[in-house]
Amino acid sequence: MTLRVYNTLKREVEAFVPIRGKKVGLYVCGITPYDASHLGHARCYVTWDVFRRYLEFSGFDVTHIQNFTDVDDKIIHRANELKRNPSDLAQEYIDAYFEEFDQLNVKRAHQYPKVTAHIPEIIVLVKKLIQNGFAYENKGDVFFEVKKCADYGKLSRQSVDDLVKGKRIEPSENKKNPEDFALWKAAKPGEPSWESPWGKGRPGWHIECSVMSSKYLGEQFDAHGGGQDLIFPHHENEIAQSESASGKKPFVKYWLHNGFVTVKQDKMAKSLGNFLTVREALAKHSPETLRFFLISTHYRQPLDFNENALLQAKQAWGSLENALERMEEAVEEIAGNGKEEVKRKNSFSGAVDPKVEELVLGFTRAMDDDVNTPLAIALLFQLRDYAFKLLEQHAQNPDEDTKSSLVQCRTALSRLLDVLGFKPVQKELSIPVEEIRRLVEEREEARKQRDFGRADKIRRQLRERGVELEDQKDGSVRWKAIQ
Repeated sequence: MTLRVYNTLKREVEAFVPIRGKKVGLYVCGITPYDASHLGHARCYVTWDVFRRYLEFSGFDVTHIQNFTDVDDKIIHRANELKRNPSDLAQEYIDAYFEEFDQLNVKRAHQYPKVTAHIPEIIVLVKKLIQNGFAYENKGDVFFEVKKCADYGKLSRQSVDDLVKGKRIEPSENKKNPEDFALWKAAKPGEPSWESPWGKGRPGWHIECSVMSSKYLGEQFDAHGGGQDLIFPHHENEIAQSESASGKKPFVKYWLHNGFVTVKQDKMAKSLGNFLTVREALAKHSPETLRFFLISTHYRQPLDFNENALLQAKQAWGSLENALERMEEAVEEIAGNGKEEVKRKNSFSGAVDPKVEELVLGFTRAMDDDVNTPLAIALLFQLRDYAFKLLEQHAQNPDEDTKSSLVQCRTALSRLLDVLGFKPVQKELSIPVEEIRRLVEEREEARKQRDFGRADKIRRQLRERGVELEDQKDGSVRWKAIQ
């Protein structure tokens, strides 16, 4: 199979064929930093992080651009309320974004352009739209004239009449028509502003993404991601501006949109007051638990937030991590002093165990089917079950075939978890491994002597130092680091 994605522009799933062979340009609309990021933002950026990771896993060379809208009505209003400088307020939330999304293991984009750093380019594009007959100036405001764009509404499937009837428009007495939208806004007292041919002012909301995407990815590129709430007006207006300025269609080949995070079926949103910030969520749950929850439902479907779902995500991730830890221990045992030899044989693409190959192929088929992460995760659990079977076989009869399959299974599970953005938690030990082994042997000797008090004391000592012992059915003892 080849990757197939749901293209909002065409309302169908179609093969993903980049414009320039294996090179992929991916633009994702970033936050407007006027408040803390919430789980709706987390779903968006984790979704497109997984998409990027799978493209790279599939051999594509991805250039990922994500903007910051660092001047906007919301930022100005919030800064006025707090008596803060708008630029300082925006930067504070940008810094928080990086801190929080680094914890969620979201890969950094290749560029994070800001509106305020691209004012000259924005002015150039607005001038071009006026010259091309698609925009007009009135009293320092510049508007895009929607009726001049013959195919306006092709992304959202709305006509101009629908927009006017539905009043999904921004009012202004300077417009020719109610449906027109702002490219440049005349300065108001106390607001950030820049010099322009139309007087001091600042950009409208939509023009920034047309400028920044084309600057870093070209006038036509492959994929544009964002939440479903951006389909109209933001992405609709991006298309109108960009294609009217360049004369090239399509501006973007694949428009991709993730569903909302909901709370009791209502969209999670700051305006509704029902949101949980990423910082608050990370204070309650591990980054891996949150990430697992966010991709547990197909990206285009609503994801309803509740604590029970987070608990299930915690247990599911813990199960996969435990399987991986156990396989790591077994592989370390297999390697002995020959770790480099095991590493050389540890080729993900060279697996010969038919079961491992079958499950890896199933994972890629799931991801090729419009990035079906729930099905891909189900395949990981099948891989986990097979790993436990191999571990049991290895304990009973450590033959070469079982050892080889175990190494392949560990490699596959680790690599596929990485595709979904999971990195196993590295728990630091406060006690040397040699001392752990010595104490485990001492405990075993105490148990043989039926000195259970001494054995329990050793278990408590290890737990206090961050090591948990697990007595196995076959009489062996496993240990693992705990947080």
